Amino acid sequence: MQDEERLVERAKQRDQEAFAQLYEEYFDRIYRYIVFKIGDEMEAEDMTQQVFLKALRSISSFRWKGVSFSAWLFRIAHNQVVDYLRRKAKRIAVPINESIVSGGEDPQKVTEQRADIEQVLAAAKHLTRAQREVISLRFAGDLSVAEVAKAMGRSVGAVKALQHSAVVALRKAMSY
Repeated sequence: MQDEERLVERAKQRDQEAFAQLYEEYFDRIYRYIVFKIGDEMEAEDMTQQVFLKALRSISSFRWKGVSFSAWLFRIAHNQVVDYLRRKAKRIAVPINESIVSGGEDPQKVTEQRADIEQVLAAAKHLTRAQREVISLRFAGDLSVAEVAKAMGRSVGAVKALQHSAVVALRKAMSY
């Protein structure tokens, strides 16, 4: 945690190397969170880049008031997702068949992974909004229970209860 604090303080002083280290540390977690929320890998990559651009622009305003840097990043990501979903609801999009575009991966493996992801996403639609948020932050975002609690403004006990009920509901929905 102290290393993170030093990196953030250096990044606040416009140290590019420090921000690059923060980027490397959190990019995958933010990306997984966003792709879980929106279900579109290419759009999630763009949105993850936007999260880090916004973080870079406003890092000087970040304060350690009981909120970790990762919780701050996930709040930016959450806001990006909300904005994206609002815009998406206003327009109709035709998805590109990614299997045609992707090259070097085993098509069977990619298809199986997509089917698994689609099954989880379909089951997640039966969860409450709070349960989906906990699941996406915990497992796609790889945050600890305490970090999720801070990011959501809830107690650790409430997050544990939401996570438990969400996992039970997902198991039930996916067992059919």
